[in-house]
Amino acid sequence: LDSALNSSAGNGSDALNATVRFTATPEGTALAYGSLLFMALLPIFFGALRSVRCSKSKNGGEMPETITSRDAARFPIIASGTLFGLYLFFKLFSQEYINLLLSLYFFVLGVLALSHTISPLIASVFPASFPNKPYQLLFTQGTGENKEEILNYEFDTKTLVCLLLSSVVGVWYLLKKHWIANNLFGLAFALNGVELLHLNNVSTGCILLGGLFVYDVFWVFGTNVMVTVAKSFEAPIKLVFPQDLLEKGLGASNFAMLGLGDIVIPGIFIALLLRFDVSLKKNTRTYFYTSFVAYIFGLVLTIFIMHTFKHAQPALLYLVPACVGFPVIVALLKGELTEMFRYEEEASEEAGTDSESEKKDQ
Repeated sequence: LDSALNSSAGNGSDALNATVRFTATPEGTALAYGSLLFMALLPIFFGALRSVRCSKSKNGGEMPETITSRDAARFPIIASGTLFGLYLFFKLFSQEYINLLLSLYFFVLGVLALSHTISPLIASVFPASFPNKPYQLLFTQGTGENKEEILNYEFDTKTLVCLLLSSVVGVWYLLKKHWIANNLFGLAFALNGVELLHLNNVSTGCILLGGLFVYDVFWVFGTNVMVTVAKSFEAPIKLVFPQDLLEKGLGASNFAMLGLGDIVIPGIFIALLLRFDVSLKKNTRTYFYTSFVAYIFGLVLTIFIMHTFKHAQPALLYLVPACVGFPVIVALLKGELTEMFRYEEEASEEAGTDSESEKKDQ
């Protein structure tokens, strides 16, 4: 999941770049960008809701990864190194072989991510009479007292069904690279990122978004590195929608696109604000809805400016000020700014310790 996020952040902000060889109709443009906006909102909204349940879960298999201020400060540097490394790889080695390896890598990641995403839906439609047998995949190193547990994965029949369905999508993507299969994997990556990557406090979120704001602007406006990687990189790390869908149907090939980094990065901050709302123990979700509306505003502004100036825009240039600024202003007006910045989430290690204690008690 981290690798997917790093890669998506690296390609994330060649956002909404339409091909220059094709002149889209106003209807096709509106449909494409409207669909991208709708698809971007889905993983943020549902991922944020699932992040609340995930933070309360004692299931070690669904343990969120907590991002600290130190992690946030290093992330733009790591993302820059990853991006430039990919740029060098595409310059020095055959693009076909690199994309073949990446396709296989993202096939595995995509199947796992999509399986996790659809598991609640599959569980809800399973009849109660269906035999749901538990399984355990255990991989250890050594023997006797020196035995060390490397992998301990518990699953059931429902999980196998999810993996099977997700594998069908994966094979479809590997063979056809169809944009619908790409989007199914992309939405799964984004939702998993928003659900499982947790900022430990608002200050950390500001550090992360601020750092990636600078990263985004530099790599889009300062060099051709991101554009080169974006054109060469074949992986489901962006959402796409054809602008010629009305003319060519499902075989359309002229796409508008939005990188997953422009969804996941603001999304984990919005999810943090939802968990902050929950911690206030009020019936309202003021900060969640404020930041959610701010994201819509920022993305619409990105589309407008890109369409006006006919140039790819770093979406975080508009999303970061909106997603941070709107909630901060609301907190100032409500007199809850100090409380917002004092909000701190428990590290995942503590939750893991609780989970282990429960297992021992049983």
